[in-house]
This record gives sequence, C-alpha cells and structure tokens, in this order.
Amino acid sequence: MKKKIVIIFLSLILILSSLIIYLSTAGIKTNRFNPQIIKEIKKIEPNIDIKIKEVKVNLNIFDLSLDAKTVGADLRLRDKIIKLENIKSKISLKSLVSNKFALSQIIISTESLSLKNLIGFLRQVNRDTKLFIAEQAINNGFVVVNFRINFDDLGRVKNDFLINGLINDGQISIFSKKINKIDFNFKINQKEFKFKNVKFLYEGKSSFIPELSILEKNKNFLFSGKLINKNLYLKNEEIKDLINNDHLKSNLNEVKFDAESKFDFEITQKLKVKNLNVKSNINLEYLKIKNSLTLKDYFPNIKDNFLLKDQKIELKFNKKILSIIGSGKIFLQNQSDIIKYEIISKEGQLKFNSNLKINENPFVINLLEFEKEEKSQLNLSFVGETNKNGVHFEKIFLSENKNIIFIKDLKLTSNYEIDDFGDIKIDYLDKKRFNNKIQVQKNKKIYNVIGDGFNINQIISKLLKNKTANSHNIFNKKFIFYFNIKEIYLDKVNTTYNLKGSLLFNRNEIYELDLETEFLDKQKIKFTIKTTDDGEKITTLFSNEAKPLVDRYQFIKGFNEGVLDFYSIKKNNLSKSTLKIYDFKLKELPALTKILTLASLQGIADLLSGEGIRFNDFEMKFTNKKNLMTIDEIYAIGPAISILMEGYVEKNQLISLRGTLVPATTINKTISSIPLLGEILVGKKTGEGVFGVSFKIKGPPKNLETTVNPIKTLTPRFITRTLEKIKKTN
Repeated sequence: MKKKIVIIFLSLILILSSLIIYLSTAGIKTNRFNPQIIKEIKKIEPNIDIKIKEVKVNLNIFDLSLDAKTVGADLRLRDKIIKLENIKSKISLKSLVSNKFALSQIIISTESLSLKNLIGFLRQVNRDTKLFIAEQAINNGFVVVNFRINFDDLGRVKNDFLINGLINDGQISIFSKKINKIDFNFKINQKEFKFKNVKFLYEGKSSFIPELSILEKNKNFLFSGKLINKNLYLKNEEIKDLINNDHLKSNLNEVKFDAESKFDFEITQKLKVKNLNVKSNINLEYLKIKNSLTLKDYFPNIKDNFLLKDQKIELKFNKKILSIIGSGKIFLQNQSDIIKYEIISKEGQLKFNSNLKINENPFVINLLEFEKEEKSQLNLSFVGETNKNGVHFEKIFLSENKNIIFIKDLKLTSNYEIDDFGDIKIDYLDKKRFNNKIQVQKNKKIYNVIGDGFNINQIISKLLKNKTANSHNIFNKKFIFYFNIKEIYLDKVNTTYNLKGSLLFNRNEIYELDLETEFLDKQKIKFTIKTTDDGEKITTLFSNEAKPLVDRYQFIKGFNEGVLDFYSIKKNNLSKSTLKIYDFKLKELPALTKILTLASLQGIADLLSGEGIRFNDFEMKFTNKKNLMTIDEIYAIGPAISILMEGYVEKNQLISLRGTLVPATTINKTISSIPLLGEILVGKKTGEGVFGVSFKIKGPPKNLETTVNPIKTLTPRFITRTLEKIKKTN
C-alpha cells in the first residue's frame, strides 16, 4: 500500500513538474485573460480602444505569477493609432486563486513608429509639460519604444513607469535651429529622461553626446550631459550664426577643432534657457582671424590674417563667468610664436594674463628705436583687466636678454587715453647701440623722470612730422613731469647733457613746458611753452646748434653750423609763428638747385656742389590752421644769394610757392645806387636794370612743377627787406 502511495505521489510530482516546466517554457494560448488585460489598460486611459489578439501565457515560478504576451495589437485614442509589437502582462497567481484578477505589471512594445505621432498620442494620455515641449520641437524621426507600467496590490497604477527605446533619423527645431540625423537610446521615468550615444548633425557638422539627462526641477527641466565634437570645421558664415558679437563675426574667418564638453542648463516652461554651465577641453587645430589692429610699428612683417594653431584650451562658461585658459602657436608674422593666455570675464569686467614668446620673428618699438636681436627670445607679458571705463594694465613687461621695459598700473580710458600710471623702468640697448636707462617714479601726482641716458631721435622726428608739439591724444587729465637725465641722444652723432626741467600736461594739451639741455661745448637748447589765462599758448625754441634739428628735413642737404630761434603764438586753433636761423651753410636744396640751373646762374650752381652757400639770415613767418600752412614770407640773405618767397602748403594735398632769387653781386650793385631809386628800378640806359629770377613752385608734394623767369626789375618789397637786413647787421 505504501509503495502505491509513493508511486502515486511521485507520479503527481512528475506530472506537476512536467506541467510547470511546460507552462514555464512552452506556455499555453488563451483568450481568457483578454478582457481583464484590456480592463487594466483602460485604468491608465479610459478612452483608449484596444484590439488584442490571442494571448500566450507562461508560468513564472520564481515570483508566483503568470506572464501573458500578445503578439500584435492596436491602441487607438481619438484620432491617434499606435501599432504594437506585443503586450506583456504579469498576473498574480494569488489574485487568481482568490478569484480576483490583478495585473502587477504591463510592458508594451511598439513597432517602428513616427516619433511625432507617438508624442502626440502620449500627450493625449498625459498632459505632461515635457511631452508638450517635445512635440513642439520634433519635426521627424522614427522610434521603437517599450512602456513598463506597474500596479499595486489594489490594482492601481503606480507612479514608477519606465519608457525606453531608440530613435532613428530624428529631426528637431530648437531656438530657431534645426538638428538632423538624430540617433540615440533613451530611458524615461517620472523624474528623469536619460539619453545615451546621441549622434546628430548640426549645420552639416556631426556631434556625439555619450550621455544626456533631463530632470524635472521646480517645474523647470535641468539638462546635463557630455558633448564630443571631432574635426569640427566652421567657415565665416557658419561662425556668424553661432555668436552675437559683431566684431568677432566680421573678424573670425574659419576654425577647425576637436572638443569634449560637459554641460548643464535649465529650460523653463516658456522655453527659455537659464543657468547654462559649460566646461570644455578644446584641441584647436587652427583659427584664422582677420587682422584689424594697427601693429606695423611693432611687428614689421605682420600679416592680414592671424593664425592660432595647435592650441590647447580649457573653457568654462556660466551666467556669472567666462574663463578661457590656453596656449599654443600663433602666426602674427612669417614664423610661429608661442602664446599663453588666461581670460576671465565676470560681472562686466574682463581680466587677462597673456605672454607672447617671440623667437624667429622681428619685434620693434620704432618710437624708442628698440629692435629685437635676430636669434634671441623676447617675452612680452600683459596682465590687467577691462571694464566699461577703460583698460587697467597691472603690468606690461618686455624682456630680452638684459633688455627690460616695465610699466606698472597703466590705466587707459575707453578712448585709450592715459588716465594714470605707476612706475616705469626702461633699460635696453637700442639699434643705434645707445644705452637707454631711465625710470619714471610716481610721487602722488608728480612723476620724476630720471636716468643715465635716453635716445629721443624718433620722438623728435615724430613731433616735427606732426607739425606741432602742443597737442597729443595721449593724456586724459593733468600730469606733471620733472626731468633729470644725464645724456640725451638727439641722433647718431649729436648728444646733449644734463636735461632738466618740467612738463605739465593738462588732458591732451601741453600746458607748460620748460626744458634745458647743453652740448659738450656748453652750447644750449632751451624749449618753453607757456599758456596764458585767456588760453593763448606761447612756444619758444632756441638752440645754439641748429644742425641736429634742421638735418631732420630730408629735402635739405649739407646743412652746417647755424643758430635756431623759433617763436609761436597759438589761440583758438590758429598759430602764428616765426622761425629764424643765423649764420649757416647749405650745400643742397633740390628745388633751389633746379631754379639756379634753369636761370643759367652757373657760378651760384657751382657753389652748391662745393662747400656750400652761406646765409647770414633765414627768416620764415607763417600761419597754421588745421591742415593749411600760409607762408607770409620766407626771406634769406647771404654773401652769394638772397631769396624772398611766399605761398601756402595744404598738408598732403598741394604746395604753392612763388618768389624771387637774386645773386649777391646784383644786391651790392643795388645798394650802392641808393638813393637814386628810379635808376635802380629802370637802369641808366635802355636795357640796363637789376637782374634776378622770379619762380613758382606748385603741385602735389610728390609731383612739384617749377617755372623760372629772368627779371630786370626787383620789387620794392625785396629791396626794402634787403635794406632792413643790412641795417641790422651793420
């Protein structure tokens, strides 16, 4: 009996095991659960119309449930239809035993669907703002989705749904921009959207986002992720679409780079971006920038386009700060230099710290006659900040071997005028082999300029070229300088000693100046400017040696000896000046030489090729207003020749001069004949008279035309001026 019971028990176990194995593996097909499954799905959305085919049921022995799966089904909600691949349901065995059908989980898998249609369908089920944003942004694409919905013991839908799937060939529009060819995997629950392996094309450029997540936060949505760009190439027109700065738009020509960026930002319900944070590591292959800077005086071979190449850049950006730290090659000229930089923009201020290492390229400061040695390395550093008021350079530092130029706390206005500066140190050997060693020491509002030596050759040339020493767009307010410099190099052969005096700048005007220096033989140069209470400016310049100043005018050759005396009064932008030069020799004056040749005054022309023509006096009276110089009179008298001339010079436009040139023998004859003025003018006999040359010089500065006519009668004015000069010398 016991044996039979054992056999029956074992048989039942075997049958039950076989049934369990069969139900767990092969399962059974039935329509019994269709109404219950439809009923549970309608708990999610009562208006959904569901068509379910035959259901296959498998036993899940581990969690004591039945897994029901239907292949092929349709979901219809109003005018939206979703084609399903299958529906998987988990039915509790406990609920079946107690005759209470209950689903613990439903998993719905779709076929490949239109992404826009699916989002539209889901919005009719759930009016979630995230779905509204998605529907507005999506233009195209296909999606395969799995929905997982869990139920509690009472059959109510839990708030822990899960949606995952993949999207292919998507297209969205966001912030007026289109993104195409979007492929990625996604996972969505109540709190978070997660995207992986996102690939897309933007403006024809491919990008890759390994991870992207979207969290709901205070009814806004927090985006965070990682973006990878490889071999991204942008031309000028494409760069313009990405940036708002007009200056950068016009100057950035093209760029190629790799970048790996981490980012996060919020999008409000009104589709506004806020709290953007970006951290990027950029490998800049090259960036071409149009040169809009006037730097020819510093970089002689400067190019029309700059090139940044092989740059490593760290970029950080958020609402409060933009930070750029980088280094690499820069092509300002023919060869590459090395640049390092740190730029931080915060709360309207831009802080910068940059260093440029120049090896193979030239670098000059023409005004200071500084020139980099050919094989040396020069370092140029700038540290400071900019704001709405201007630029503050905490430090400008140039170093090359033992050469140093250092400027501390230089402050410029928004118009790039000097508002203030601290100490300055200059110590270098210039290209003329002069040792320049001076310091500017600030003491409250006074600047003391002291040193052993300074080359002012180019400074003087620039002042003479600009036709004025009184007006400069340099200073913004009052500056007072006191000078005490042992040696001043006027040019390569002329040196003065013990420069002392003061200089007062009031904004862009030299208000007062009193400088004095002396040559080795104790001969002096004295330069003064005084401004009266009514705004009249009086300028004087006296030099016992005129040559160092006159030699700067290239059209005068072979000037020697001489004393220079200059006096000028300026008021309301109108200046009246007198220039006098005494006891000098002149070998060559090209315009004068042409006049002499045409007049066949060979004896005088010969003098021009010898030791030179000596003049006792040269006097020029002229008026300046803006770009027009009106020459009231130029009169020069000497043993060999005398000249009287007048006219005007319009800067860089036109020169118009006319005058009279007379040999000295004629002048002597004239003077000896006084007081018989009638005979002087017409001669004692027919055909007799005073002999000279009248001439005109007119035309653009580089294309002057000279006409010459012999004359037999001198003007009374010429005779009067000659008599005045002779009386003074006697």
